[in-house]
Amino acid sequence: MATLRLGDTAPDFTAETSQGTLNFYDYLGDGWGILFSHPADFTPVCTTELGTAAKFKGEFEKRNVKMMALSVDGAESHAEWIKDINETQNTVVNFPIVADEDRKVSDLYDMIHPNANDTLTVRSVFIIGPDKKVKLTLTYPASTGRNFYELLRVVDSLQLTAHHKVATPANWEHGEKVVVSPAIPTEEAKEIFSKGVEEVKPYLRLTPDPTA
Repeated sequence: MATLRLGDTAPDFTAETSQGTLNFYDYLGDGWGILFSHPADFTPVCTTELGTAAKFKGEFEKRNVKMMALSVDGAESHAEWIKDINETQNTVVNFPIVADEDRKVSDLYDMIHPNANDTLTVRSVFIIGPDKKVKLTLTYPASTGRNFYELLRVVDSLQLTAHHKVATPANWEHGEKVVVSPAIPTEEAKEIFSKGVEEVKPYLRLTPDPTA
C-alpha cells in the first residue's frame, strides 16, 4: 500500500466501531475529520490519549471536526476498555473507536510500520478536510503520547489558511499575527488585509489574524 500524502483523497471505509457499523464519509458529513490510531486496547499511553481526546471533543466540535479512533482489537474489547478509560481519566469516551481486527483500515492508511511493530499500529494522525483530502499527517511511536493542544492548533491553522491568503508562522496560536502569502504583492496585500500589513522583509509580511 502506497503511503498517503498531503492532498491525496482519504480512503473511505465501512467498519465495526464501538458505536456500531459506521461509514467514514457518512460519519464526517461535510465537515472536517481527525482519524487517529492506537497500538492496542488496555495500554497505558493509549488510555491517557483517548481520555484526553474525549475531554477535547467539545473544542474539536467548535471547529466542525469529528473524531474517530482506531485499534486492531475488537468491538467487545473496545467496550471493556472504554469503561477503564472513563474511570481512570474521569471522562466519557464519546466518539467511535474502529475495531480493525482484519487491519483493513490500518492497511488503507498505512498505519502499521513493520520496522516498528509488524502487528500493531503506530500512533498515526490524519486530519481530513470537507473535500475528503488529507490535510495533515503526523506519526508518533508507540512510546510517545500525542499533544492534543497541537492538534487543535494545526486545525486552526488549516481552517484559517483554507479561507484566507495567509500562512501561520512558527508556534502560531489563534489570534496572533499571520504571514501574508508570498504570491501576493505588498500593495495588493494592503488592499486585501484591511487591518494592515507589516513588511519585515519584502518576502516576510505580517498581518493581524483576519478572523480574530
